[in-house]
Amino acid sequence: MPRIAIDIGKQQLDLLDDGGKLVRRYPISSAKNGVGEQNGSYCTPRGRHVIRAKVGAGYPANAVFVERRPTGEIYDSELAQRHPGRDWILTRILWLSGCEPGFNRLGKVDTMRRAIYIHGSPDSAEMGKPGSHGCIRMRNRDIIELFDLVPIRTLVEIRE
Repeated sequence: MPRIAIDIGKQQLDLLDDGGKLVRRYPISSAKNGVGEQNGSYCTPRGRHVIRAKVGAGYPANAVFVERRPTGEIYDSELAQRHPGRDWILTRILWLSGCEPGFNRLGKVDTMRRAIYIHGSPDSAEMGKPGSHGCIRMRNRDIIELFDLVPIRTLVEIRE
């Protein structure tokens, strides 16, 4: 099974095959607030995770999701102007679940309850620089490709 390695310092996501060989490398944007596991911190959680669910198969690029549900909207500059400050979750969602009880699973550090995703973002969102509210943002074309390459239960390691 493939696995994903996310390097917060480098702001990159690597897709590795089951032998550890690099398959794809993508620029990302992690949390503006840095790393951390606490609920309400708006930080990106570290450690071992798995993809618990995949959301958005078959939807067009720039489809808007709120709480993992499609809104029927397609992101564009006009929609962005009508909703300034909205945290845009677009195109595809890989919903993460922590694997380390007390660190990123259960209680006040539960990655899944915090709704931490790897997801698409507006083309205007800068990659290679922290800027999210805790999730891992990707370019829409990149998340579509990654979404199609990884199954549910894929291991995701997030490190500084």
